[in-house]
Amino acid sequence: MKTLQNLIGGVWDDSLGDALLDVVNPATEDVIARAPGGSKADVDRAVAAAVRAQPAWAALPVAQRVARISAWADVIAEHADELAALECREMGKPIGIGRAFIDGAVAGLKASAAQALSYGFEEDLAQHDGGATTILRHPLGATAVITPWNFPVPLVLGALGPLLAAGNTVVVKPSERSPLSTVRLFELLNLPPGVVNLILGDARAGAPLAEHEQIQLVHFTGSVDAGRKVAAATGRLLHRAVLELGGKDPVVVDAGVDPKATAAAVAFGAFINTGQICTSMERVYVHQDIAGEFVEALVEAAGTFTMGDGRDEGVMMGPLVDEGQREIVRRHVADAVERGATIRAGGVEPDGKGFFYPATVLTGVDESMLVMTEETFGPLAPVVVVSSFEEGLERASGSRFGLAATVYTDDPAHVAAAAQIPAGVVWVNQWQGGGPERLYEPAGDSGMGATGAAAAYDAATRPASLHIAARPAS
Repeated sequence: MKTLQNLIGGVWDDSLGDALLDVVNPATEDVIARAPGGSKADVDRAVAAAVRAQPAWAALPVAQRVARISAWADVIAEHADELAALECREMGKPIGIGRAFIDGAVAGLKASAAQALSYGFEEDLAQHDGGATTILRHPLGATAVITPWNFPVPLVLGALGPLLAAGNTVVVKPSERSPLSTVRLFELLNLPPGVVNLILGDARAGAPLAEHEQIQLVHFTGSVDAGRKVAAATGRLLHRAVLELGGKDPVVVDAGVDPKATAAAVAFGAFINTGQICTSMERVYVHQDIAGEFVEALVEAAGTFTMGDGRDEGVMMGPLVDEGQREIVRRHVADAVERGATIRAGGVEPDGKGFFYPATVLTGVDESMLVMTEETFGPLAPVVVVSSFEEGLERASGSRFGLAATVYTDDPAHVAAAAQIPAGVVWVNQWQGGGPERLYEPAGDSGMGATGAAAAYDAATRPASLHIAARPAS
């Protein structure tokens, strides 16, 4: 049984901690590797390596840093199939879906790094008195990236581009549930030693990394509870945190749209990756004028999301990541049914090995139910029929979460109204739209810290002003 190692200062080495964690294939329930539980000593070594490497990395011209990152991205692209297969084994994502997201993440890494070439690291401002001020944006130093299990490779790559291109070094701590693909990702690394370091483990590694005095910024993606702990730790140190946390993303379906086509789009947004996406569609509000046809089409679409080992071609949904995640889904469905909801599709677990759960459609739901208020992170589509588009917007906005929202409408006035939903991203007539120019900050319990476009570089740098007085008149 393979035991995974940390990457510190360019060297693969065993953890200094004693604990080992099983990495389990969720489709078969077999143990496929063992990973360190993590330790403060591991974190201290990795941070020290990042601190040592940072001055030389920051001293490189921006164009050279961008070229090095882009070259690594090209290597990753050559191994995308292998990385997708590892994601499938460790967390159940179908290989085809994993490959598509990895391809997108590689392109995003190159694009976000290339933005450094036009970013204002140095800006000269003339003063009315003849003096001059230069705004300099310095790298922060050593930073940390802590990622969840659902998108091991894409979420690491999404965070690294601006941090590295701005001249920072990084310590990465992936989820203990899905470390295999991240280990392989860094086996492909061709950056100078210590620029990127990898620490494996659970909270025994994550907590000391977030609390480390020499880590100037923590980029964290994960649960609300863990995010609060990261924010508290960085706040005590007066260091920065960028947090993307949980979501309970709404969908508002207006009268006048094609109910069948929209139902197919909603099914994809709710069930792809078995609903294990931060921006999965988790609440559906549909106008009463098309509700009947929409629900029937959604039920039909749910039946097309076949389950199985993600290595099988044609499988739409793999398993949930583990039994704990399946229990959350099970509990949300049971609570909804107990309070009066109706299961229109799915809701029955298959026999046999693996943490599978079918694509499930619920009707007759309301805000008294867990499935409408707490993040599920599973293949559930709870549907509420509303009397008007305005009611749909109001109910969509009534959540403590504010990560993303989607609206389907053909009414220009309703498109304008959709912008008022308190969310970091509002998509209209297309889920997951936008490119590297997208800029957003989550609202409510979904996090804090703007990301995307120049905001990622603003977060990764510290502005300082150099003022030069005017020469005295002779």
